[in-house]
Amino acid sequence: MTPKTPGTPNPAHQPSRSDRLKPAELLAISAGMALFVGVTILVTTRELMLSAIGLGVTFIVALVVIAMLVLGMKPNASEQNDLDEQNGH
Repeated sequence: MTPKTPGTPNPAHQPSRSDRLKPAELLAISAGMALFVGVTILVTTRELMLSAIGLGVTFIVALVVIAMLVLGMKPNASEQNDLDEQNGH
């Protein structure tokens, strides 16, 4: 068996559908929050530019906050096994 070098992907590993859709879920949550803020500002002020600015700022801030929370999560046992398998341990 040839030793794996760090950083090379495991060709036998296929991520699950949930793993593949996780980034889309995070983007959808951020977009939903931004849309809510943008529509709320538009309905209350009737200013399109202010609404667009609020929508953009909210999307970016929500995306960064959610990404930081996801990075801070500790992997559970099945995720740790998956990571070990990918690393060849």
